[in-house]
Amino acid sequence: MFLLSLSYLPFVSPTLLVVGLICVCLVFLLLVHIVHSLRSPLNDIPGPLYARFTNLPLKAAVVAGKRIHFVHALHQRYGKIVRIAPDEVAVASPQAFKIIHAVGGGFEKTEWYRSLNPVPRDGVFTMTDNKAHAGRRRLLSRPFSKSHLRQHWEPVVRERVELAVARMCAEAAKGPVDVMKWWMFMASDVSAHLMFGESFQTLEHGVVSEYMRKLQVALMGGGIGAEMPFVRYLGKRLPIQICQDLWNNNSYLMNYAEAAVKGMRANQGHANVFAGMVAEAEKAERLDDLDVKQEALNLIVAGTDTTSITLTYLVWAVLSRPELQRAVEEEVRGLPEAYQDAEVEKLELLNAVIEETLRLYGAAPGGLPRRVPSGGISMGGYFLPGGTTATTQAFSLHRDASLFPDPEEFIPARWMSSHGDGRYAVSDAARAVYSPFGAGARTCLGVHLATMELRLAAAEFFRRCAGAKLAPSMTDELMHMENYFLIAPAGHHLSVEL
Repeated sequence: MFLLSLSYLPFVSPTLLVVGLICVCLVFLLLVHIVHSLRSPLNDIPGPLYARFTNLPLKAAVVAGKRIHFVHALHQRYGKIVRIAPDEVAVASPQAFKIIHAVGGGFEKTEWYRSLNPVPRDGVFTMTDNKAHAGRRRLLSRPFSKSHLRQHWEPVVRERVELAVARMCAEAAKGPVDVMKWWMFMASDVSAHLMFGESFQTLEHGVVSEYMRKLQVALMGGGIGAEMPFVRYLGKRLPIQICQDLWNNNSYLMNYAEAAVKGMRANQGHANVFAGMVAEAEKAERLDDLDVKQEALNLIVAGTDTTSITLTYLVWAVLSRPELQRAVEEEVRGLPEAYQDAEVEKLELLNAVIEETLRLYGAAPGGLPRRVPSGGISMGGYFLPGGTTATTQAFSLHRDASLFPDPEEFIPARWMSSHGDGRYAVSDAARAVYSPFGAGARTCLGVHLATMELRLAAAEFFRRCAGAKLAPSMTDELMHMENYFLIAPAGHHLSVEL
């Protein structure tokens, strides 16, 4: 009735009035936002002025694949605690890191993790409630213990590793070989075998499986949707194939994951890591078929790109240092012909190389956003109210010169107890923030699987491919880190001559 009566005002059209009212409302909301921003208790925290009002520069860095570099630059300019958005603070303080990631500390994952999920069911990675997460983690932890993996799954990992290196050697006869591609195939096959009970056989076929292709596209869609929900909302409704792949792949992914459920129930043959978990689940937290599918999907994601990218940077780092390469080759040459993971774990130099690679080039060095508990908390001289997002990133913590002298230098000797130069020795304080697989109760469930793959793959490569060289086309710029949740070389390959 109000709009109808306004329509009788002389010389003013109803459309113009409606537009005017919308503009007035928008201006009012903008003013409320500005006033709220000016009164925020976070205003005492140093940071760029725009961070009080908008997160758009941060989102632009995310879309450009530069988030870790963007946040690290802010730390270098403003300090260890810096405001990066109206409701988000980046933290690179070792003391604050311990508080945020302390077991039982009350900091929970933010909803951002759920927005990454391509399917509508929480798994151990996306659960925000710490109590629910603890129950699910207890259920899944035994199959991923070091002893269980060595007893039941080491032969599978070893077979895939040997085949990957053999395929590299075969391809190298024709010219430079892309080792990143073969590490990706290897990690994909290992993850599929453990989660589904059968390999994708990408090493045999030399191409990415359709499941992994669709899953990676869906994860890209999750990343875009997490930063730009409006784009995801529109994209899901557009009859365009790329939009369907990005946001409507759920049924395909879940149907294929039925193999994980069958593997869980298999008494022999295609059993997977979930096998034997049914009875245990009935005693504790129930694990239904959709849960198994979700966990299998999450664990395949967690175990594929992460391992292959870390191995790619490891090979690059070693081949870039001929003296180090010769020392590593000499060490692995001393392994017995039928060596096992436990024997590789005792190689001091190789394991120091792995640790240093994870420090500088771990595949997931980006933000770990946590929600400040209700009531707020003081850290580093600043008060963070409840609900604030406090984010740590290993990229910055691992480059703290007070903890890791010459932080940008690749120095495996940091991790070697036999090394005489104590200046680089990793202290207890440095180890406390060393977090290539996450931190606290949320540390990656597959850490023992990942390190087994890294050890066996690195040992096999430097035994079989002694004297390997980087292809002349490889430049440092091609290995610059892009950051879309995980990192990846900007060139998306690593060409090596064997």
